[in-house]
Amino acid sequence: MTTSAMPSAALELVNVSKSFGGVQALKAISLEVHPGEVVALVGDNGAGKSTAIKIIAGVLRPSSGSIIIHGDSVEMLSPEHAKSVGLEVVYQDLALANRQPVYMNMFLGREQTNRFGLLAKNSMREETRAILDSLDVQVPSVDVSIESLSGGQRQGVAIGRATHWSRGIVLMDEPTAALGFQETSKVEQVIDRMKSAGKAILIVSHNLEQVFRIADRVYVLRQGTVIGERKIADSSAREIVAMITGADK
Repeated sequence: MTTSAMPSAALELVNVSKSFGGVQALKAISLEVHPGEVVALVGDNGAGKSTAIKIIAGVLRPSSGSIIIHGDSVEMLSPEHAKSVGLEVVYQDLALANRQPVYMNMFLGREQTNRFGLLAKNSMREETRAILDSLDVQVPSVDVSIESLSGGQRQGVAIGRATHWSRGIVLMDEPTAALGFQETSKVEQVIDRMKSAGKAILIVSHNLEQVFRIADRVYVLRQGTVIGERKIADSSAREIVAMITGADK
């Protein structure tokens, strides 16, 4: 798979830098993610992965550089602004309301109301069922509370919400870090379905085995700099580890 054969990038970072006082966390990094593609962002602790995700998500403002969404340069002002341009994030802590039912979490901050201004609960229930069914996310009922679900089911709800509300771009920060083998496998299947649906997915993961299972390409960050980009099909875990640690030098 070559870049020339891909559709135009859904997400691009062009020479994005970020400084915190005298500390430069990111140094002119560039990357791109295309529709129907899973791209991994890897690196050691402190490499700048979380800073990059927060900049794309509108949590942090870059010191310089450009964010381009579907071909348009965007000044990401806030997480709400990021959502308004079609970008959704699945954070490691999931950002779910644990005591609320599944269907209310699916519409958190976007609740539907009827003509009387009351919550359109039945409509939200039906739409939530359809969203989860489309991704084969199994929950006992959309009326149960989030806190009653397993880790994998919670992750599935968070991913379902992201894929439903995104207009093509989903960021995922360590989406299976706290899950066991079976639940990780289910989440990876959901990611594959998002990919098949044409979503552009940028995933941060420390799990290189997972990266090689689900990603198409990988960018390696070291000390705030993108030191390389590889196609998964043309690389190996040994090569990526060497890039992360500096042993490639």
